[in-house]
Amino acid sequence: MTTLTRGVIRYRWLVLVAWIVIVVVSLGLSRNLSDLLTNKFTLPGTDTRRAEQILEDHFGERSNGAFILVATATDGAILPHLPALQEAAERGAAVVETGKVTTVLPVSPSVASITIATALEQVDAKAYTADLRAALGTIPGVELLVTGQPAIEKDLEPVQDEDLRRGELYLAVPIALAILVVVFGTAMSVVPFLLAVASIFTTLGLVWCLANVMELSTYVTNLVQLIGLGIAVDYSLLVVSRYREERAAGRESRDAVVETMRTAGRAVLFSGTAVAIGLALLLAMPLPFIRGFGLAGLLIPIVSVVCAITLLPALLVLVGDRLDRVRLVPRRLLARHETAEHGFWMRLSRAIMRRPALFAAVSVSLLVAASVPTLWLSVGPGTNSGIPQDLESTRALNVLGAAAGAGATAPTEIVLDTGREGGARDAQVLAALDRLQALVQQDPETERVLRSSGPTFVDPTERYLRIEASGRNEYGTPEAMDFVKRLRSDLVPAAGFPATTRVYAGGGPGSSVDFLDLTYGTFPWLIVAVLALTYVLLLRAFRSVILPLKAIVLNLLSIGAAYGLLVIFFKWGAGEAIGLQSYDQVEGWIPVFLFAMLFGLSMDYEVFLVSRMREEWDAGAANERAVAVGLAKTGRIVTAAGLIMIAAFSGFMIGRILGLQQFGLGLAVAIAVDVTIVRMLLLPSAMALFGRWNWWLPAGVARVFRVKPSPLAPQRDAAVSPSGR
Repeated sequence: MTTLTRGVIRYRWLVLVAWIVIVVVSLGLSRNLSDLLTNKFTLPGTDTRRAEQILEDHFGERSNGAFILVATATDGAILPHLPALQEAAERGAAVVETGKVTTVLPVSPSVASITIATALEQVDAKAYTADLRAALGTIPGVELLVTGQPAIEKDLEPVQDEDLRRGELYLAVPIALAILVVVFGTAMSVVPFLLAVASIFTTLGLVWCLANVMELSTYVTNLVQLIGLGIAVDYSLLVVSRYREERAAGRESRDAVVETMRTAGRAVLFSGTAVAIGLALLLAMPLPFIRGFGLAGLLIPIVSVVCAITLLPALLVLVGDRLDRVRLVPRRLLARHETAEHGFWMRLSRAIMRRPALFAAVSVSLLVAASVPTLWLSVGPGTNSGIPQDLESTRALNVLGAAAGAGATAPTEIVLDTGREGGARDAQVLAALDRLQALVQQDPETERVLRSSGPTFVDPTERYLRIEASGRNEYGTPEAMDFVKRLRSDLVPAAGFPATTRVYAGGGPGSSVDFLDLTYGTFPWLIVAVLALTYVLLLRAFRSVILPLKAIVLNLLSIGAAYGLLVIFFKWGAGEAIGLQSYDQVEGWIPVFLFAMLFGLSMDYEVFLVSRMREEWDAGAANERAVAVGLAKTGRIVTAAGLIMIAAFSGFMIGRILGLQQFGLGLAVAIAVDVTIVRMLLLPSAMALFGRWNWWLPAGVARVFRVKPSPLAPQRDAAVSPSGR
């Protein structure tokens, strides 16, 4: 770190120019990023994916690229309008590449549903939404609405942009700026924002490159901009604070930067690596959606760390002292900040050192109490009720659901592969299909079954057949998913198909089941891998076998509390008081991503605090003294960093998309719990209880991990502070 920092200082102008070029190029690349993003879920190796593949290859349809027209007769009867609807649908299909009208179906006396199938991916089909709506024209006596996944995606784009703008410009940025001004009191407050700008735009440029070759979620930009703001400001806050401390101690500017990066910079490097480990392991998930999310999220800490160890030292040498002379807060308040280690934080530290067992017991009790509601946590794939209900595409879904059953918006696709051309004419196959149709129709979840002998339901080779089953409940509900499980395990075997015939259940309910099975079949292994790699990383960072284990336990308590609070705020409805939507389920990707993200972010504050405590211990202070002084000198910084992170995550909560509300609240409350109960109370009390065992690293373990050993030292006098600290 010392060698790197000296090189950055020597070539500081070159470093600055290089970063300016990188940011400008990245800004240009990311301007059209939203056109490359999608909410498509691909489920490799599942029944759903096999069904989708057959529909794409042999029926020329992609379920996620299809438009649905919902027509409501304002004069009461829809049947007289069907010819006009057919003509309008043909006009609409003509302006959509590969578009074709496949079904025109009255679903109630006053409502009809028309499907325009395409061979396009969702990300390509959504570009035709406006042209399709314009081509339909108006039909007297009929209200015609356009929905389907492409239309929903197109309608959501301005909502997401507005939510991001509100969350970032009206909440996260003003709060972060106010906190930085209070902490620094000078124009040095702008430095963390410069770092955040560089980190965010560089990451978005890299995301643009990835989006051209892989599937990335539309939520990626929200993730990068809001979480990137929090992480980048956190890292620069720690580094700039340490730089000011070194300058106040009398070091010359360049020497202060070198010492800052040797200590605080090293902590940032380990912190960023801890965040990256959690997110990198999402790449092992078998779902492209989560892998893409993880890869994009992985870039945030990596880019932020690179900025912090290259751009930030260059800025401190070039403009640090000049900015620090421009006061934004009166000098008397700055003086209070400089002596803060003898104020609240030192008093709190001493109180904890006197009664560590009491503080530990109370802290653990609070965390366990917050974690208990996790027992009632239920996860699902998400539903249409989680997006704004005033969009045209959402209103169309609601009309269709009210007329034909909520399951009509995403029916179960049952696809048969008879194993040979002409197999669709086989008497045994057709008899079994009749039995299956009857069994499906008798199921209490089924609203209606669609089957025809036309090209929509039998492919040209007559090898493949399909039927559609619309349910009474929306695709992501437990009732709809239970139906798919019954269909696969009971109804299909009971139909008695020939041995050569394969039956696949896909569509909305099928994808819901397969999504959750894939996700939570892998999640336990993700947890084990994160714990193991984090332990190794922290063992090297802290040179201790006890401290990494303690850190892991504390982080698990924080995450458990976050899961429990999700239940309280969303399932039990406590969030309605602050404008959050209530819903029985948490979207299935959220607990996985929360774990990966929070485990790393919580380590930020662990590393910030314990690294400073380690410095005091290495300088000869007793364990109690090292812990107290480390907390006193770092507590204010960790609290400020946590508040900034909470502000950034709260930007998700003020939006109108349920999944992002759940994600934002989970992150925000977990960080709030972490920087208060865990880092302020439980961490120092636990370290006081462990005493000198905190710092123990046997020589044999040290050799394995290639670090300097830390033998168990004799008990030191807590009253002695050799350096006067």
